[in-house]
Amino acid sequence: MSTTQSERLRELLAPLVSARELDLEEVEVTPAGKRRVLRIVVDSDEGVQLDACAEVSRAISEKLDETDVMGGTPYVLEVTSPGADRPLTEHRHFVRATGRLIKAQLTEGGELVARIVAVDDEGLDLEVPGVKGRKPTARRLAFAEIAKARVEIEFNRKSPQEADMAEDETDESQEEA
Repeated sequence: MSTTQSERLRELLAPLVSARELDLEEVEVTPAGKRRVLRIVVDSDEGVQLDACAEVSRAISEKLDETDVMGGTPYVLEVTSPGADRPLTEHRHFVRATGRLIKAQLTEGGELVARIVAVDDEGLDLEVPGVKGRKPTARRLAFAEIAKARVEIEFNRKSPQEADMAEDETDESQEEA
């Protein structure tokens, strides 16, 4: 896909997506046999529900039918939300990942696995998990220090309420000791 087509698609579709209070994260056209796949990735601060994807898909399909931006070659339209393992590249991605565990490859080498506590314009406040029963430690990481970052999938992740309750129990047991 040429840059020109990509830009035209993005310009055409961005207003449709933002009108539904979503962010247009990615526009990708890939060959698939005799057809092409037009993959549109949308997201929001609250995540994206299946109904929202369906609504955006219908609106995009209608808009594409009105234009010749995809040319005459058949294509399949796919509207989706980003996967859990999507790279964190934009400020808003880090904000949306607040409270989540991330793995960051550092520009100076090495990697760091930590939970995002807060995000501002310059970087992240992190909680680095303690090892072998040690308490977690706080760390500040500037965006410039991050080469790559992804959310780590947690199968036994505690809800914010459970985490607060566990913290309160730890505080109470320390006061009793």
